[in-house]
Amino acid sequence: MFDFGFGELLLIGIVALIFLGEDLPNVFRQMGRFTGKIRRMAREFQRAMEDAADEAGVKDVTKTFKDAANPSKMGLNKLSEAADKFEKWDPTKPSEKAKGIGSETAQLSEERAEAARKIREYSAEKTNERIAAEKAAAEAKAAAEAKTSAADTAPEVKDGA
Repeated sequence: MFDFGFGELLLIGIVALIFLGEDLPNVFRQMGRFTGKIRRMAREFQRAMEDAADEAGVKDVTKTFKDAANPSKMGLNKLSEAADKFEKWDPTKPSEKAKGIGSETAQLSEERAEAARKIREYSAEKTNERIAAEKAAAEAKAAAEAKTSAADTAPEVKDGA
């Protein structure tokens, strides 16, 4: 509000000392009493406003708003717990429900694992066969190209020679 620098305050002090002289300590004392009264009045006003707010129920309303904004009251803590469970979930391990079902689930799991193993073996076998067939076809094609290029580069033989 008042933007006084050190130089300005020094100038005001010198002017006050010149004009007030010996009365300067009394003036400072009166100013101190005056600021004390103003602070007391401000404190009393603030207390009166807080008491009026308490009577009007403003604290109850603010508590209600704070509770509404609290994540644990809104159920966000349950949402974060569910997200944590999802992050920790490992699909390769059986769930708690699957553990409770018993040996039928374990047997089914073993059957599926065996079927998956057989599928992988069959796929690997067929892949190797396909690679071998492609390699043989490539070699046959290369041999045929070599034969045709050798025939093209061979000197022609004349019948009467």
